[in-house]
Amino acid sequence: MNSAGPGPESGVVVAIDGTSGSGKSSTSRGVARRLGLRYLDTGAMYRAVTWWMLRHGVDVHDPEAVAARCEEPRIESGTDPEGPTISVDGADVAVEIRGDDVNAAVSPVSAVPRVRSRMQVMQRQTIEDALRTGGIVVEGRDIGSVVWPDAPVKVYLSADAAARAHRRALEEGGSDVEATRESLLARDRIDSGRAVSPLVLAEGAVHVDTTDLTLDQAIDTIVAMVESLSSGVSAP
Repeated sequence: MNSAGPGPESGVVVAIDGTSGSGKSSTSRGVARRLGLRYLDTGAMYRAVTWWMLRHGVDVHDPEAVAARCEEPRIESGTDPEGPTISVDGADVAVEIRGDDVNAAVSPVSAVPRVRSRMQVMQRQTIEDALRTGGIVVEGRDIGSVVWPDAPVKVYLSADAAARAHRRALEEGGSDVEATRESLLARDRIDSGRAVSPLVLAEGAVHVDTTDLTLDQAIDTIVAMVESLSSGVSAP
């Protein structure tokens, strides 16, 4: 991975928010690799907390119960885009947090204000650390709106529901596309409707619809935005 990023000398933050299945993870990692920046998957952090709650028998549909214990798990996120890691209490949980049980529980857990507050503090610290060495690409649902609203590059990725369902079904090894579509739309409603840090198009963010874009085209679009910071020329 290149050691120098293209942004200002003080480092650059690229905030990539958007809906599930819109290509956030693949695009964000690709941008980070291309530009020699760090990478943070904030969704994995919420999944890690959810996995811990399930393992410790906490009722994930009881916000008070989740809030009471959300400070207990030790969450650590690796920021190398070539191999990002996520651990809970020292154990690698990269595979476990993608299981069906976590998929079904992550929305109610991530909607708990105290959980979001704790994760946002950790995310800001990771961003501050990364800015000392060039910068970071951060993906999530509230990065440009809440976590780091001063990011010089803010992107909102979306795609139509059919395209997102097809992509997610392929990722999951051939899941039922229609069932996947309904699950994604339900997640959209929860993420957009929660009281704290809802999924929104952040002020100043560029909306990129990936429905008809290849992965490389999506990466190219965002890389151009970052590179324009140094040149002083607006990206097309």
